[in-house]
Amino acid sequence: MPKRDPYEVLGLSREAAADEIKSAYRRLARRYHPDVNPDDPSAEEKFKEVGEAYSILSDPDRRGRFDRFGTTDEQPSDPFFGGGGGNFTDLFDIFFGGGAQGRSRGSARHGEDLRYDMQVGLLDVLNGTQREIVFDRMAECAKCSGLGTEGGAPREACQTCRGQGVVGAVRNTFIGQVRTTTTCPTCQGEGSLIKDPCKNCKGKGLLPETAKVTINVPPGFEDGATMHVPGQGNDGVGGGRPGDLYVVLELDSDKRFERQGQTLYTRMSLSFAQVALGDSVEIEGLDGPVSVSIPSGTQPGTQIAIKGSGLPPLHGGRRGDLIVLCSVHVPKKLSEAQAKLIRELAEVSGEKVPRGEEKGLLGGLFGKKK
Repeated sequence: MPKRDPYEVLGLSREAAADEIKSAYRRLARRYHPDVNPDDPSAEEKFKEVGEAYSILSDPDRRGRFDRFGTTDEQPSDPFFGGGGGNFTDLFDIFFGGGAQGRSRGSARHGEDLRYDMQVGLLDVLNGTQREIVFDRMAECAKCSGLGTEGGAPREACQTCRGQGVVGAVRNTFIGQVRTTTTCPTCQGEGSLIKDPCKNCKGKGLLPETAKVTINVPPGFEDGATMHVPGQGNDGVGGGRPGDLYVVLELDSDKRFERQGQTLYTRMSLSFAQVALGDSVEIEGLDGPVSVSIPSGTQPGTQIAIKGSGLPPLHGGRRGDLIVLCSVHVPKKLSEAQAKLIRELAEVSGEKVPRGEEKGLLGGLFGKKK
């Protein structure tokens, strides 16, 4: 009797079809294979458990007995080394895409995926955008319907592999005879041959075309976010499905702002009078003017937060903040009247009055350069 319900081990319902069982087995066998998890001692046990579950559910008789009685007449064996519904050749089928069954690939090939880099700005992050993009792709030849044959005539089955796309061989190993499969050298795995190539596409089944797609970009996206457009990659060949288009959003730099998530940062230069006495100023925000209140006594490096003037989250909600980084502007040249007032300020503040430079007043006020 199995240690655990094989359906539970493979994550399947009792109505699962044979292809679902095999697919689940392949996925879990890859996940828990000891070679993939050398540092996980529990992986080997899970790997064996998955193999035991598959050996039961892949055998119609044993599965039937388990469904009726909750047990089997024989102990499950390792699916890679004989017994049940699995054998050593499954190892090749799982990890190398072949297998002694020599599945026919036919002439169908799925299309390749494509990538498109789209430049966007901070206003697009704020409001979202709809953009039509133009890109190059490989499209099915209209003359041969992607078959590559003149007039779309059926391809001829490869006589070397008899339409399977693979050829088999039997090897003697220390565990006995093992049947392996390799790509057919005559048809290169197609399973069929083109005797009379299409003149329009030269037998390739595809031709380059310029395509247009409208992309709806939501507000709040991050730099580098990827949008998936199914079926807009290169067309498949011989009935294969088309690939997908992946649009990568690249955020343009904006000298006014720096972005950290939903928060925007900007810099503001203030005079000594403004930071000493306080002020109210208007600066450029992302989507319009923003009023900033400067408290008296504001120090250089102070950060003032303007609530709700940043960027929105991806799935909607309150906007982040705009953080204003304050700096104090120091004039490079002073008039005699300005210098006099600064000396008087230092005096009434109880500070040591700067002597100033011998040549000009600037050095005396702010220190000599060394």
